[in-house]
Amino acid sequence: MDNKIYGLMAEFDSPTELVDAARKVRDAGYRKTDAFTPFPLHEIDEALGIRRSILPYLVFGGGILGCLAGLGLQFYTHVIEYPINVGGRPHFSLPAFIPPSYEMTILFAAFTAVFGMLFLNGLPSPYHPVFNVERFSLAMREKFFLLIESEDEKFDYDETKGFMKTLNAQEVFDVED
Repeated sequence: MDNKIYGLMAEFDSPTELVDAARKVRDAGYRKTDAFTPFPLHEIDEALGIRRSILPYLVFGGGILGCLAGLGLQFYTHVIEYPINVGGRPHFSLPAFIPPSYEMTILFAAFTAVFGMLFLNGLPSPYHPVFNVERFSLAMREKFFLLIESEDEKFDYDETKGFMKTLNAQEVFDVED
């Protein structure tokens, strides 16, 4: 082989065929896989063995950090750095500190959600080797594709290609890197 192979990709006509093939691929022991569909398929995550994301936990942590940062900033400015006694009120007045702390909670959680999603998805990524397959443009309209990456521990070119042909795929493509 002259070109480096990124993986093998199979084309399917229906979502049912894709989900069934994905289950067979997972049961065969392949772990570095991906599926491409023209619309969301909720069954494909389970079929490929994709675990839940840690993003909700990151967003929660970002919100807690934002709340603490808001309270800490206000405490520092009103109690330590620049205490002003207004009408005999205490320097640390929690009811007055709640709205800014709430806003900081929302701000940090939102930034964590956006940047965490970008990082976990590996974005921005304007190029992916599957774009080298000519028929892949049909994944946006009507076809379903299943990819097994060559970095998978179980990947052997001839054996994997033979296995993918047994999945009732329309065609199996080499994905060049």
